[in-house]
Amino acid sequence: MKPPPRFTLVATTLDAPNAHELARFYQDLLGWPVRKEEPGWVEIAAPDGSAGLSFQTESLFARPQWPSTRSEQQMMMHLDIEVNDLSAAVEQAVALGATVADFQPQADVRVLCDPAGHLFCLFARTGASA
Repeated sequence: MKPPPRFTLVATTLDAPNAHELARFYQDLLGWPVRKEEPGWVEIAAPDGSAGLSFQTESLFARPQWPSTRSEQQMMMHLDIEVNDLSAAVEQAVALGATVADFQPQADVRVLCDPAGHLFCLFARTGASA
């Protein structure tokens, strides 16, 4: 019997009006080096070899709406990023070009938008889950 194929997630790809600008934001935010760069495409790599992020230029990119509405482009995914100091991490992300979303559904998580409008959540583990 033939063994099942192996699947390995190597990256999540985010579309943006400018792949290089968005990649630079996440490179600065996460401190990850560029793995590959070409016109309209950038890959950044996690230092531990785990899945990275890729960015591709999409001229028809539509900024998602948060919270979702029926008449606007809905968020289809978001990134969850663990930090060790939530308020300092939010401050750093904003300094790099992120914006804090108006709607914040949880007291211990901060929802932000990257420069292209993709949502990402920052959180710090506390208590028994730390």
